[in-house]
Amino acid sequence: MTTWTSDELNKIGRAEELQIATMRRNGTLRKSLPIWVVRVGNDIYVRSMNGRTAAWFRSVQVRYEGHIRAGGVDKDVTFVEESDSEVNDQVDRAYGVKYGRYAANIISHMTSTGPRSATIKLLPR
Repeated sequence: MTTWTSDELNKIGRAEELQIATMRRNGTLRKSLPIWVVRVGNDIYVRSMNGRTAAWFRSVQVRYEGHIRAGGVDKDVTFVEESDSEVNDQVDRAYGVKYGRYAANIISHMTSTGPRSATIKLLPR
């Protein structure tokens, strides 16, 4: 399995947002969308603010492959749904630390049940 380099982890982890594009069934990429991104240890995570019903999240489930750009990193990725509650607790804390300067209700929403259920770990491929 491919892993992130230290440089990639640092660059993506520091980026304010990540551009994410999911892959269609035919192998072409959809238009990229900006999304918040957090680093937890040696892993990178994103969440759907609107939970599992968001169009981009539903498109993740078509092929579980896509492409990201953030902090100078341009990479094909595999999407892995993260359901481990301990990992999601760490992702919650990472969102709070990184984006805590925004209104408390935004962070509280991003760490609520809906977005937590739509946590995606990004793996380089």
